Amino acid sequence: MKTLRFGKMPALILASALTLTLAACSGSAGGGAASSYPERAITMVAPSGAGGGWDKTARSIAKALGETKLVEQSITVENKPGGGGAVFMAEYATADVKNDYKLFVNSPPILINHNKKEGNSPYGYKDTTPLAQLTEDFGAIVVGADSAFDDLAELLAAIKNDPSSVTVAGGSAPGSMDHLIAVLPAFKYGIDPKAVKYVSYDGGGEAVAALLGGSADVIATDVSGVGEYLKAGKVKVLGISSAERLGGELSELKTFKEQGVDAEFVIWRGVFGPKNMSEGAKAYWTEKLQALSASDAWKAELAANGWASEYKNADDFAAFLGEQDVLIQELLGALGMAK
Repeated sequence: MKTLRFGKMPALILASALTLTLAACSGSAGGGAASSYPERAITMVAPSGAGGGWDKTARSIAKALGETKLVEQSITVENKPGGGGAVFMAEYATADVKNDYKLFVNSPPILINHNKKEGNSPYGYKDTTPLAQLTEDFGAIVVGADSAFDDLAELLAAIKNDPSSVTVAGGSAPGSMDHLIAVLPAFKYGIDPKAVKYVSYDGGGEAVAALLGGSADVIATDVSGVGEYLKAGKVKVLGISSAERLGGELSELKTFKEQGVDAEFVIWRGVFGPKNMSEGAKAYWTEKLQALSASDAWKAELAANGWASEYKNADDFAAFLGEQDVLIQELLGALGMAK
C-alpha cells in the first residue's frame, strides 16, 4: 500500500482537501445526513377528527412555523381519528418507528390510553420521542345556551338523582381524557363515576355538534375548544378544571373548586416524534420548537385559541411525562379504571 504524502502539495489544495474531509465527516454524524434534514415535506398528525384540540394545535403549529420561516419545508396536517388516539399510535409505534418526517401532537390521552383498563393501548409515550410541550389548557363542563342547568351544582344534583337522565358526551373514548374530565366532578361530589352516562365521539368538534344538535345534554371538553361557541352565545360553561380563574375573555368562567368541587385537571399539549428518531432530526426540532414558542406568530395563535403558553424542552418534557404517568395511574386506580 502506498502512503499518501502531503509534503509537496500546494497549501490551497491541502486546505481544500481538509475542508471537504471535515464536511463529509460532519455530514455523516448522527446516523446519516443530519446537517441536511429536513430534505422533504413534513407531516404533522392530529390523531383525531377535525375541529378538536389536537387538530387546532397541529394546524396552529404548522401555520406559525410557516409564517416565521423557521421551517422551510412544507408541513401538511393530517387527521387520523379513532380510539382517542389509540388507533394512530398502533400504526405510528410500529410502521413509523424511524420516520423523521412524521410528527404528531398529543396530550394526556397518550398516558391515559396506555394505563386504563378498558380499550387499553399497548403503546404509550415511551414508544415515542417527546420533543416539546407547548401549551396547557383546562377541562370544561359545557351545556347548550338553552339548558336548564346554570351551574355545576345543579347538574351534579340531577346526575346524582337520576344518572340515566343526563347524557354526557366527549371527544374521546371511555376512560380517556374527556371522560375523566366528565366524571371527576361527579366523583368528588359523591357520585359513582361508572354511573355517569357517557357517550364518546371522535374529536371535540363532533362532541360539540352532538351538544348543539340535541344528542347530548352536556359535553366535557377543553376550554379552548368551546371559545367560539361561547362568544356566539351557543353554549354555557358550567365549570372549568383550572386551579384558579383564567384571564381575558374567559375570566367569568367559574372553576370547579370555587363551586365546592375539589377537582383539577391540566390538559398539556406537546409534539412527539418516532421512538427511533435520528439525533439530527431530534436536535433540529428541539431548536425549532423552542424558537417557535418565543415567536410573535405563536403568541398570536395562543391568544386566538385561548391557550396558555407552557414550554418544556425535550428533556424536561420527557421527565414531566414520567411524573404525569404516575399521577394518571393513581387517578385511574381511584376511579376503578386502571389496567
